[in-house]
Amino acid sequence: MKRIVLITGASRGIGAETARVLGRRGDHVVINYREKRKRAETIAAEIEATGGSASVAGADITDPHSAAALIDTVTTEFGRMDVLILNASGGLERDAAPDYAMTLNRDAQTHLTQLAMPHLPPGGRIVFVTSHQAHFSPTRPVPAGYEPIAASKRAGEDALRGLIPEFGSRGIDFTVVSGDMIDGTIIVRLLERRDPDAVTARREHGNLPTVEEFATAVADATSIVATPGHTIYVGGEDFAAPSP
Repeated sequence: MKRIVLITGASRGIGAETARVLGRRGDHVVINYREKRKRAETIAAEIEATGGSASVAGADITDPHSAAALIDTVTTEFGRMDVLILNASGGLERDAAPDYAMTLNRDAQTHLTQLAMPHLPPGGRIVFVTSHQAHFSPTRPVPAGYEPIAASKRAGEDALRGLIPEFGSRGIDFTVVSGDMIDGTIIVRLLERRDPDAVTARREHGNLPTVEEFATAVADATSIVATPGHTIYVGGEDFAAPSP
């Protein structure tokens, strides 16, 4: 039986590539998008053209009503949800409100998770996608201009970790995937405009993980056997080393 996998923010980048990987592996992937329906439909068509199974579902997860409708749409159509991948994030957008990063990266993640939990069966999985710059932000310097995103992503991760006892009582697994700056993503392009030295420093340290490499790690996180809250690290080995 195909797993039903909902991926937020999956109309481009890491989310889209994760959908492709899981589609090839035999899951039915639900590609959530906020505005880019045509782009999401193109990705779904690509997956189906290669023998996979995919559908699209529009929702702005920062809107509580839209988030609830998203979960209702998926569970009504398929009768269940096996995996929720919390990939959507933001806050560097030019016209973003001052509180938008926290609204999206913390509040929306926990709200969507709470909506999804009753529909996830024992053995279901929640995966939270983050960055080293956010995951290690309490102890590591953050690129200039990225501070609100790092703080909000870390707050979102902490809030989800606070739900681990409830996940456990429901038999739901929870995994975090943290990556170094991912080459070719919009976040890296935006950071190159705001703090090019920070991106250059990461490139000088070593090759940045690719979107394909990171997406594969996210896909793997949906099925690995691990303790609740286990973190998978992709690239940037220096982050895990003790601070000088």
